[in-house]
Amino acid sequence: MRFATFRHDGERHSGVVSGDALHPLSADPLTLLRAGELYTDGWNSLDGPAGPSLAEVELLAPLQPPTVRDFVAFEEHVEGVRKSVDGTSGVPDAWYAAPAFYFTNPYAVTGPGADIAVPPGCHVLDFELEVAAVIGATGGDLTPEQARTHIVGYTILNDWSARDLQSAEMKVSLGPAKGKDFATTLGPWLVTADELEPYRDGDGFLRLGMTVAVNGEEIGRDLLSNMGWPFEELVAYASRGTQVRPGDVLGSGTCGNGGCLAELWGVRGRQDPPPLRPGDTVTMTVEGIGTISNTIVEGADPVPLPPARRRPRDRPSAA
Repeated sequence: MRFATFRHDGERHSGVVSGDALHPLSADPLTLLRAGELYTDGWNSLDGPAGPSLAEVELLAPLQPPTVRDFVAFEEHVEGVRKSVDGTSGVPDAWYAAPAFYFTNPYAVTGPGADIAVPPGCHVLDFELEVAAVIGATGGDLTPEQARTHIVGYTILNDWSARDLQSAEMKVSLGPAKGKDFATTLGPWLVTADELEPYRDGDGFLRLGMTVAVNGEEIGRDLLSNMGWPFEELVAYASRGTQVRPGDVLGSGTCGNGGCLAELWGVRGRQDPPPLRPGDTVTMTVEGIGTISNTIVEGADPVPLPPARRRPRDRPSAA
C-alpha cells in the first residue's frame, strides 16, 4: 500500500493511494502507526468509496515524524563531499566501523511539491538524494533480523544543505546545525515495505534506481543497493542502547554519482554545476517509490547576532 497525506479544499487529510484516487483514512498515518492500526485502516479504506484524485490535491509529507536520523551510508558520497566541505581527501577509517548519523529537525519537514526557501545567510545551497525508512513499531537493542519487522515502509528524502553554513559550523567539531535544519523533504508517499521486497538483491539490499535532475537536466544517478549497510542494520544501530518508535524516519544518507552537488564539486575541484538559486527546480525519482519536485524561492535575511564576547574566566569562591 501507499499512504499519502494531502491538502484538499483547504483541509488536511490522509489516504491510501489506489491508481489516481485517494481513499480516506480515519486518521493520519502517525496516529495509526502508534495505535498499530495502519494496515487495518488502510484495507478498510480501500473497501470504501474513493475520495479526491491525486490531481485535485496538494501532496504533503506522508507523515510528521517525531524524530529524523540521517545516516551517511554511501562511501562514494563521503569521499566526494568531504573533499568539498573541508578539503580532506579519502574516507575516514571510522566510517567503515559503524554507520554514523545525526539528528535533524523534525519541525522542518516539507512536502514533495513545496517551495524551499533559501535559508538565511546561505549562498551555497545544495540538495541530497536519499531514501528513508519509516519505523512502524517500538523496539530497542534490535538485531538486524528483528529490525526488518520494525520497518513499515519507505519514502524519498531530500536532505537540503546550506554548504557554506555547514562548512563553517563543523569547524567547531560538532555536526551541522543551521546548515541542515531549515528543510527536509519527504514524499511523495509512504510505500509499505512489502511492495519493495521484489527489489531486494542477494545481499539483502534494496536495488532501487535513483535519479536527480535540476531544471530537467539529470545531475545524478545511482542505486540504493550501493549503501554500505542495508536499512535493517541502520535501524539496529539506531536502536542500540535506546529505542526506535513508530513514525521515526531514518535516512540512507546521500547516494553517490551526483546525489548532491557538493560531491561533484569535490571531485571536479570547482562548483560545477553551480549552487542552487531561486527559480531552480529539483526533481528526484526513486524506482518503486515515486517522484518529488521542489522549487527554490527567495528566503529571509539573517537576523544579525554579535560574535561571542571575550569574558573573564572568573570562578566562584570556595565555600
